[in-house]
Amino acid sequence: MKAVEIVAGVIRDHRGRVLTVRKRGTTAFMLPGGKRNPGEADIDTLSRELGEELGCDLVSAEHLGTYDAPAANEPDTRVYGAIYLAEVAGGVLPKAEIEELLWIEPKSPPSVRLAPLLERQVLPRLG
Repeated sequence: MKAVEIVAGVIRDHRGRVLTVRKRGTTAFMLPGGKRNPGEADIDTLSRELGEELGCDLVSAEHLGTYDAPAANEPDTRVYGAIYLAEVAGGVLPKAEIEELLWIEPKSPPSVRLAPLLERQVLPRLG
């Protein structure tokens, strides 16, 4: 089984909802973020990915944990995600490969397809 390492951010609004994204050509909503470039630190990856995907700036990040689950869009692949509670500045808009944004309530997510890492590992810990 193949493994992919990512860094992703939990961005919450004033109501406590979590921002999720759906990449173009996919059906699962997931946390914004992505793969590290060689030698890139987690915070640098998260900052770069949030800028590329949402057009916002990372203000601060607190490590929530590193979790693993089956990858949402790659068969026979496991994703290992370093997850950060992220505070951002600026508006968030879908950019690059992002097709759609969706704010979800962690305790009662909508009936849309969620990435396994988000659904099984992250949301239960957000309460």
